[in-house]
Amino acid sequence: MDTLSYKTVSANKTTVNKAWLLVNAEGETLGRLASKVAGLLRGKHKPSYTPHVDCGDNVVIINAEKITLSGNKWSDKVYLRYTGYPGGQRSTSVKELLDKNPAGIVERAVKGMLPKNRLGADMFRNLKVYAGPDHGQEAQKPTAVNLKDLK
Repeated sequence: MDTLSYKTVSANKTTVNKAWLLVNAEGETLGRLASKVAGLLRGKHKPSYTPHVDCGDNVVIINAEKITLSGNKWSDKVYLRYTGYPGGQRSTSVKELLDKNPAGIVERAVKGMLPKNRLGADMFRNLKVYAGPDHGQEAQKPTAVNLKDLK
């Protein structure tokens, strides 16, 4: 057996080939959708996955306004932010955010599941979320992905 042929191949920026994937969020649970999309953005579904390289795919999510949440999360889940001033803590419920910016709910969930560093910021730029069924990436010809088929 030739042991020299078994070399560990580490992907780099030039050897990575990124695909465009289309995910339909209609009827999907928010957390399960976000964890699977985060895996696609990181590239963990590829055999050439390398942790320190952005080897994930570009993901387009459509129908973000039709996601589901379990339990009483529509009324109980609250997003907090801080303005930087004393007494500047602001809260927004999921229902309010859905009316104002439906894509923001999915973006926040996916961003929270990516690494908290420059590499995670680069991966997040590969995500495009649209509230309705129309998207602006027809020229890239994204291939539809069924999330139920992924692990």
